[in-house]
Amino acid sequence: MDLDMTRRELLRLGAAGAVLGPSFSLLSSASTLSEETAMELKLVTVPQAIPEKVYTSERVGISRKTHDEHLKLWQGYANKTNEIRKALAEMEVDPAKANQIYSMMRALKVDYTFAYEGYINHNVYFETMGGEGGPATGKVAELINEAYGSFEKWAAEFKATGIAGRGWVYLAYDHAEKRVFNYIGDAQNSFPIWNHTLLLAMDVYEHAYYLDFQTARAKYIDAYMQCIDWDAVNARGAAVSVS
Repeated sequence: MDLDMTRRELLRLGAAGAVLGPSFSLLSSASTLSEETAMELKLVTVPQAIPEKVYTSERVGISRKTHDEHLKLWQGYANKTNEIRKALAEMEVDPAKANQIYSMMRALKVDYTFAYEGYINHNVYFETMGGEGGPATGKVAELINEAYGSFEKWAAEFKATGIAGRGWVYLAYDHAEKRVFNYIGDAQNSFPIWNHTLLLAMDVYEHAYYLDFQTARAKYIDAYMQCIDWDAVNARGAAVSVS
């Protein structure tokens, strides 16, 4: 079928669907969506406050002020995610106007990954902070030991990955290989890996530590490791049957 077929031609074929069969009926149904929203608009929840448990990080030098300033960035990712979702829902979808060099579709789709991944990354960052830190517990401890040999070896590798990264380090579970791995991240949307569950996310952008540690990122990471909430990390794994 000619991909340049006009909407009028599609509608004409759709009208013949009752005689020609279900495939033409489906084609007709798809064509009638051209003036409707392709997906139902769904907005993310904009965070209004840092979880109170996170502020216990003050005991190791990550201040309340840092978290309160960080909240503004987290909210920004949520707001921009919703703004782009609204723009996509309202825009006229015309494949003839899409272009890989520049087009509104490309701009919105690329920036959407930055905004939404930034929102997700911060959700996990704050969700899994506010604990006692120390060695991992539960199922995640078993997975770390299986993959890295010991918690100490994993922690050293996690720290090194955090120093090497420009924005993030992630502990994620690979559902294909049934094991965890420390992934590096630069921008919010850098280096996506599919079929994984994100268990732990450490923000290593300067805004996460500069007020407290200036440029001493390694000291910030040492402090962060003392604040991990391993119960929350295990809960993330349990939610998707990490085994």
